Amino acid sequence: MSFWPLIKIVPVKTKFRFVAFSRAAAVISIVAVIASLAAAMFPFKPPCGGLNCGIDFRGGSVLEISTAPKPVNLGAVRGALEAMHMGDVQVQAFGSPSDAMVRFQTPAGMEPNAVAERVKGEIQQVLGVVKFSRMEVVGPKVSGELLGKGLTALFLAIGLMLVYIWFRFEVQFGLGAVIALFHDVILTFGLIAVTRTEFSLTTIAAILTIIGYSMNDTVVVFDRLRENLRKYKRMPLREVIDLSINETLSRTIITGLTALLALGGLAVFGGPSLFSMSLILMFGIVIGTYSSIYVAAPVILLWGLSRTHEEEAEPLKPANQRF
Repeated sequence: MSFWPLIKIVPVKTKFRFVAFSRAAAVISIVAVIASLAAAMFPFKPPCGGLNCGIDFRGGSVLEISTAPKPVNLGAVRGALEAMHMGDVQVQAFGSPSDAMVRFQTPAGMEPNAVAERVKGEIQQVLGVVKFSRMEVVGPKVSGELLGKGLTALFLAIGLMLVYIWFRFEVQFGLGAVIALFHDVILTFGLIAVTRTEFSLTTIAAILTIIGYSMNDTVVVFDRLRENLRKYKRMPLREVIDLSINETLSRTIITGLTALLALGGLAVFGGPSLFSMSLILMFGIVIGTYSSIYVAAPVILLWGLSRTHEEEAEPLKPANQRF
C-alpha cells in the first residue's frame, strides 16, 4: 500500500487512555440525553410530542404527480395547497424534474378521499395537464397503529440485542451494550427534534440501522476485551479496557469513515427525500462509535467484572524454539 500514503494517517498501534476521560464523557452524555429527551417529548402532545410527525404517524394523504415533459412548478403547488389550509404541506421533487410528491394533512371532520379529490382539482388548475401516478390516504387509526408498531420494533430490537450479548458474553457486557443503545437512540431522537426532521417510518428504519451498527461496533470491542481478560489476567481492568479499545481503534475508524463517505455521497446527490435519512445515519455512526468507547466499556468498569473464571493464557513460544 506504499502508493496510498494517506492510509498512514491511521496508526496501527495507539496508546490512548480512554478510561481516564470516562467521567467527563459520562457527564457530557448524561446532559445530552436529558436535553434530547426534553426536546423530543415537550411540548407533550399527541401523537409525537416534540417531534415533527410525518404523514405516516399524523394521518393525511400522499400524491405523486407528473407534468412531463414540463418541469413541476413546486412553488405554485405549495402556495395553492397552503391557501386551502391543508395543515402540514410538503411538496418535493424526486426523480426527474417533471415528477413531484405532495403530502398534506386532512382537516379534522372531513373525509380524506373527498379532500384528496379537491386537492387534485386545485393542482390541475394551477399546473394544467397533470398525471397522478400514485395516491395514498393514511387515516388517524392507521397512523396510530403505525406509530405503535414502529416504537415496538425499536424496543424489541434493543431487547433482542440484550439477550444476544447476555448469551455471548456476560450480564455486565449486556448491560453496557443496552445502555449504549439507549444512549444512541435517545440522542438520535434529540437530533430529529432539534433539526425538525420529519419523523416517519423511514426515520424508524434509519434508527434501527443505527442500533445494528452501534451493536456491531460494541461487539468488536467486547470480543477483544474478553480475549485480553484471558490473556492478561493480572492486569488492572481499566488498563485492559484501554488496551482493547486501542487494538480495535484503527478498524473502527476505517469502517466508520467508509460508511460516512458513502452516506455523504447519498446526502449530496440523493436529493431532499434522502438527505434527512443520510444525516440521521451519519450522526448515528459517529455517536455509535463514541458510545462503544465511552458508554458501553465504562459501564463494565463501573459495574465490576469477576475474573476468577478466566483462564491464564499460555505464553507464546518463539517460532524457532524446538519442541
